Parts: sequence; C-alpha cells; structure tokens
Amino acid sequence: MSTLNVNGRNHTVDADPGTPILWALRDTLGLTGTKFGCGAALCGACTVHLDGAAIRSCVTPISAAEGKRLTTVEAVTGGADRVGAAVHAAWVKHDVAQCGYCQSGQIMSATAFLKSLPRGKQPSAAEIDSAMAGNICRCGTYARIRTAVADAAKNLA
Repeated sequence: MSTLNVNGRNHTVDADPGTPILWALRDTLGLTGTKFGCGAALCGACTVHLDGAAIRSCVTPISAAEGKRLTTVEAVTGGADRVGAAVHAAWVKHDVAQCGYCQSGQIMSATAFLKSLPRGKQPSAAEIDSAMAGNICRCGTYARIRTAVADAAKNLA
C-alpha cells in the first residue's frame, strides 16, 4: 500500500511500489487525462508534476512520489491554477490541438516551464523550444505550441 497526494488529496493505492505512477493515476484513481504514449519517457504524453517539476509518469515508480505532491492535467486545467489556466486558455485561443492525444503532456510541460520563470519574464522562442523538447506532437503543431506558450507568458506578466 502506498499513499499518494494527487491534486491536493491523499489516496491509498494498493499496488507494487515499482508500479509506474501513470498506471496508478489511470487505472486506480480514474484520472485518465494523463496519457500512455511510449512507455519509455520519450514522448511526453504522460507528463505530470511531482513537487512542481515535470516528470514522465510512465517510468517513475509510485515509490518516488510518496511524501510528495503529484499534480495532473485535471488540476492544472481546472481553473484553480493561475498558470495552468493561462496555458489552457492560450491552447484554446491558438487552436493548438489537432488529434489532442499529446496535449495533456504538452500543457503540463508548458505550465511547469512558465512557473519556473521569474514573474513577468517573456521567454524567447528558443527557450520555449528547449523547455518543450521531449514532448512529441505527431500532428506537428509545434509552431502553435510555441505561440500559445508565449501568449500565456504574456498574459501572466
């Protein structure tokens, strides 16, 4: 048994401590916004925040999350997270998603990136590209992703 703090609430998870966080979120807690993509931490579809840092939940065991805060896309886009709300609004405004499969991971990476910046800092295109590297979009909406992240940063300033 493991206790995970997910989106501000403690949950008891009856799973092997080596089980990837992704499966505890999806199969045990029913939080299906976090997606399975590659299972090898290469695509970013499974990105969640662990104590505020973007991590790949498909390879991170639940034992690594005990005593820490896990945040999923459901909490980030639910309106209570100021930065997440700005990112989500920019995603909609710039029509980022096509198929949408990678978008929860993209939004989680963008939110962690913007939270890591000094308040009011406007990131360059190169900084955005670097921060979003490792999140693969099979539809190729990278230019819209970059525009949305820049717009969210501007709106947060």
